[in-house]
Amino acid sequence: MGRLIDGEWLRDVSNDDREDFDYETTEFRSEVGTDRHPADPDRYHLYVSWACPWAHGTLLVRELLGLDDAIGISVVDPHRRDDGWEFTPEKDGCTPDRLHGSDYLRGVYTEADPDYTGRVSVPVLWDEQAGTVVNEESDEIMRTLADAFADHRGVDLYPETNREAVDRVIGELYRPLNRGVYGAGFAETQAEYEAAVETVFDALDRWERHLSDRRYLVGDRLTLADLRLFPTLARFDAVYHTHFKCNLRRIVDYPNLWGYTRDLYGTGGIADTVDLDHVKEHYYRSHDALNPTGYVPVGPEVDFDADHDRAELPGEPPAVPP
Repeated sequence: MGRLIDGEWLRDVSNDDREDFDYETTEFRSEVGTDRHPADPDRYHLYVSWACPWAHGTLLVRELLGLDDAIGISVVDPHRRDDGWEFTPEKDGCTPDRLHGSDYLRGVYTEADPDYTGRVSVPVLWDEQAGTVVNEESDEIMRTLADAFADHRGVDLYPETNREAVDRVIGELYRPLNRGVYGAGFAETQAEYEAAVETVFDALDRWERHLSDRRYLVGDRLTLADLRLFPTLARFDAVYHTHFKCNLRRIVDYPNLWGYTRDLYGTGGIADTVDLDHVKEHYYRSHDALNPTGYVPVGPEVDFDADHDRAELPGEPPAVPP
């Protein structure tokens, strides 16, 4: 996977290629609601992929807060090649770079900093008036949008009274589950793979129990914690179960997690943020070492619209249009 080094794209770069290069750190870590980036939704733009679970979280926040008419999006091709995320507007579900006309996402980064060094990833939150990237960390984008625009539709996804609990749950989801599936998929030894799979299913078992008597992860309302878990659950049976070999069980085998997934899918416009065609194309075509043929599976058929009985549990859905 390539990186930008001093504004130049290098296709195969690892940490060993440059001693001070850490691709996990990012240069852009600002917030909305500051003097430089005021809380005016019309000035912001998101660069996303329908396939990426990290970008998915930001799309969920945008949708539930009713910001889809204010914050525009540019959508990259789900098939990430050696030149990185690409804009292919002729392809279904993709768009051009609507702000800069770049062919690749890396062009957005160099618009912000011609000498940028670091990873090139989605999501990216861009400030059109400041002419720069605000942030490229998915959790931070989710938090800053939820905090700055909670009054836009009256939906509070990050309530001040529960922020510590929301942050704690997001942290507890991250390494065992959100990242854990990748640990299984890209393990370098059998022992490493088996340990990762055990971690993933220990986490799923934990949250299955947690959701047995409550509708949402934290308190009595849908929060950012739910929007961090949902993208992983929505992708699990279609890609993580097979492509990453997390195949002890499927999400449909977990009564509470599967009902929870369907419950969230039917909330507001969340269904509009799920594109399993893009999801499957990304994973099965972008990871040559895991799937050398590049063939994309036809199945499975995942019925997110199936009825659920979660409405009887404690917790109220946000008051957003269906």
